[in-house]
Amino acid sequence: MKSILIINGPNLNLLGKREPDIYGNRSFVDYLKSIEPLFPDVQLRYFQSNHEGELLDKIHELGFDIHGIVINAGAYTHTSIALADALSAVTAPAVEVHISNVHARESFRHHSYLSAKCKGVIAGLGLTGYELAIRYLLTL
Repeated sequence: MKSILIINGPNLNLLGKREPDIYGNRSFVDYLKSIEPLFPDVQLRYFQSNHEGELLDKIHELGFDIHGIVINAGAYTHTSIALADALSAVTAPAVEVHISNVHARESFRHHSYLSAKCKGVIAGLGLTGYELAIRYLLTL
């Protein structure tokens, strides 16, 4: 069975409550439950943390034994060379996901340290971006 790790970074635990005009009204756990039936032969593993080191540890822990990583590093996307290095260090390919269109927002959100380490980037398609990233990783 293929295994995909979904990683959400800081403040994404507040989905459904945080800025619903940007991020919607649905929690990520509810969303994940709704897409799990679409992937009956895939183990979807989910991890969220507001702490950079915990995100790094999870990538190190699983990144050599899984089929792929879907990562929305939140604000760490724009600041963390360490997360970029972790994605480079492991063998699992990654897809970077952003719920909002980061390029239509503040200029500091336009740069990602992770993009160059990922197979692709999906931005601005809401939570559907996660499903699309999973589908892509399963083609590899």
